[in-house]
Amino acid sequence: MEARAAAPASPPLTERQEARRRRILHASAQLASRGGFDAVQMREVAESSQVALGTLYRYFPSKIHLLVATMQDQLEHMHGTLRKKPPQGDSAAERVAETLMRAFRALQREPHLADAMVRALTFADRSVSPEVDQVSRQTTAIILDAMGLDDPTPEQLSAVRVIEHTWHSALITWLSGRASIAQVRIDIETVCRLIALTAPDTRN
Repeated sequence: MEARAAAPASPPLTERQEARRRRILHASAQLASRGGFDAVQMREVAESSQVALGTLYRYFPSKIHLLVATMQDQLEHMHGTLRKKPPQGDSAAERVAETLMRAFRALQREPHLADAMVRALTFADRSVSPEVDQVSRQTTAIILDAMGLDDPTPEQLSAVRVIEHTWHSALITWLSGRASIAQVRIDIETVCRLIALTAPDTRN
């Protein structure tokens, strides 16, 4: 696997640097959509995004860093779409289940891209922790938005983490052909029942 030593923390990106980063992420997603994990090669990404290979490595030290960042970018885009058209369920559990299934169906439409991103998350080691944490924070934000929570309790955050783990596991089992969409839905709806169990007791 192509990799370079991770760069130290850097100041916020300028507008030009952010535009370059977005081109890189777009190229990564396009290559992954066409050919999956193996199709994302750093040299091809550099060529497609019109940046020097050395510049690409300064942004993303390895293919794993790049694909995990691509997943965070995809989730951020999904979050924006979900905010424009929020889930309609009566309960928090129904809204979260609907939200996660909508996100799942979006990934289902791009199976090669989904497989590449999930494989990168699976392969990620400690050096990729900041990028993995960003994916987790984005997923948490999506779930909390669906729940309608701004200030969750520790118990609710614990439930959210279990829901995240189940959603991730469901992606893996579906991508490997070991679960149907119907089974994924059952698993997601089942784990979302934790939301009601961890809701604060408002009785006196």
